[in-house]
Amino acid sequence: MASKPGALTRWPWHDLGNYKYALVAPWAAYRTYQFVTARSDKERDLLSFMVLPVLLLRLLYSQLWITISRHQTARSKHKIVNKSLDFDQVDRERNWDDQIILTALLFYIVNATVPLAQGVPWWNGKGLVVTVLLHVGPVEFLYYWLHRALHHHWLYSRYHSHHHASIVTEPITSVIHPFAEELVYFVLFAIPLLTSVATGTASVIMTNSYLIYIDFMNYLGHCNFELIPKCLFDVFPPLKYLLYTPSFHSLHHTQFRTNYSLFMPIYDYIYGTMDKSSDDLYERTLQGRDQIATRPDVVHLTHLTAPESVFHLRLGFASVASTPLSDGAASGRLLATVLRLVSAIASPFLFLFASTFRSEANRLDKLNIETWVIPRFTTHYTSKSDGHRVSRLIEKAVSDAEASGARVLTLGLLNQGYEMNRNGELYVIRKPSLKTKIVDGTSLAVAAVLHMIPQGTKDVLLLGNANKISFVLTLTLCKREIQVRMVNKEMYECLKQQLQPEMQKQLVLTCSYSSKVWLVGDGLTDEEQRKAQAGAHFVPYSQFPPNKARDDCFYHCTPALLVPESFENLHVCENWLPRRVMSAWRAAGIVHALEKWEAHECGARFTGVQKAWSAALARGFRPYDHDPGSGAYGRGGH
Repeated sequence: MASKPGALTRWPWHDLGNYKYALVAPWAAYRTYQFVTARSDKERDLLSFMVLPVLLLRLLYSQLWITISRHQTARSKHKIVNKSLDFDQVDRERNWDDQIILTALLFYIVNATVPLAQGVPWWNGKGLVVTVLLHVGPVEFLYYWLHRALHHHWLYSRYHSHHHASIVTEPITSVIHPFAEELVYFVLFAIPLLTSVATGTASVIMTNSYLIYIDFMNYLGHCNFELIPKCLFDVFPPLKYLLYTPSFHSLHHTQFRTNYSLFMPIYDYIYGTMDKSSDDLYERTLQGRDQIATRPDVVHLTHLTAPESVFHLRLGFASVASTPLSDGAASGRLLATVLRLVSAIASPFLFLFASTFRSEANRLDKLNIETWVIPRFTTHYTSKSDGHRVSRLIEKAVSDAEASGARVLTLGLLNQGYEMNRNGELYVIRKPSLKTKIVDGTSLAVAAVLHMIPQGTKDVLLLGNANKISFVLTLTLCKREIQVRMVNKEMYECLKQQLQPEMQKQLVLTCSYSSKVWLVGDGLTDEEQRKAQAGAHFVPYSQFPPNKARDDCFYHCTPALLVPESFENLHVCENWLPRRVMSAWRAAGIVHALEKWEAHECGARFTGVQKAWSAALARGFRPYDHDPGSGAYGRGGH
């Protein structure tokens, strides 16, 4: 909200959430019915019928701009404002579709109450002339002075400050305004439309094209990367008075008292409000920043999980990506259903991607940190037919990280599976001179698990599949004289053979499920969970959380840490983890790079639980467990 909210700042349908689209539904249904059942073409009202398709088109078009902008800013080369985007801005801008709904409702109302707006033809060339002249003249001129007025301290504090709360702009920042301010803008933009209706020159194409033009120019000016080629201004120099650039408008968000124009900078030139650094910023941004300064130091390699996880990426739906993957309450059941439907249709197109794509770019201290995504789902990793192709994608990502100069590559989720690549060791064997350090994060993940074990615990039950982390976890617990019980004989024999004789006494094969603390990995079944005592603690050591089959037990999160306050540009949730919480495997690579450790942590190698934990705490990471009632074992360090 604005710093001192004025009258009509809140949108009327704010409390409806995603159900606000129900306001459009009766109009859309009625107008569609009228159009379909009309007896002749003369009775069909094209303009009112097209309101719904154009609404859907504008929603899709807006999301496309969001995705492209976030993809470009993640690449960093032509980014204009190199500052951090945060969760507050995502929350503030989640209602970007309100103005699209408002436009649709006003179109329906005007069409129903103004006879001249009915029966408008597909095309009328005179309407193009009227619209262009009125936009270049009254609209641009009035907007300039309206915008300057909105920067007067009284109006600014009550209305326009809401928009300027976003220093690092995204395309949808352009339409984030209080309700009253958006109404004034609509009146302004309605001048060409209503004039063309009054003069009988309106047309369906021109009316809707004007809306798309406004969207395009709004999103262009707020996309935070430069894309207008300099050759356009070289060929036609007067164009700089008629077309603004993203860097031109970004100065308005950083300097506030310059570059007030709508889309045409001419009025800033006339009235002396053009920022003197506009041309210099444009050329510097277009040239791009030094590739050495923007190359990644740390790459976290992850992959998609379920089909709907596509929309939880930073490149997907901003408001959805800012909530945990399983948080149905945040996105709403209706939206979740829509996401599953759309993702099921879109997921086959992922096979068009031949390699990873960059999803996120962050910074901590002097480290550039990037997240790369393998465009495959969990089912592809577990499928024998697709496993080989996935393995080649991972190996190519390792080569790409090496070529980009990355110091560390962390393998997230199933990218470090033993069957896939022996916990990453396969790439070190194939490339002995590999400079990029492969980190599977085992040590820090084990440390995070130990932190979640309640204080005073004398024994634990270990369930799941035998793997590297279960071995390191068992080894660490046995060293601390905590009894590790198992019901799986095969897993028991496998882990016992790897322990030193003096530690084997702490490993017990049992038929009892009475332990109050269960350390659970992949493969835990609902049937096994039902054997637990009420009040038991389920502490995952796997990258994927267990299915919650009990309401009377405590479920801890997968190994994770809170990121330091100085961690920049973090505005999406990592899978099912809450805001500003990072998986231990991902954090391990960052700590590895900060400490400048020269060894790999993959295969049979691991950094050391105590060493990794102490380094993480020293670098500003903090323990995380969503269950505040669980006093943790060894709190304060391992």
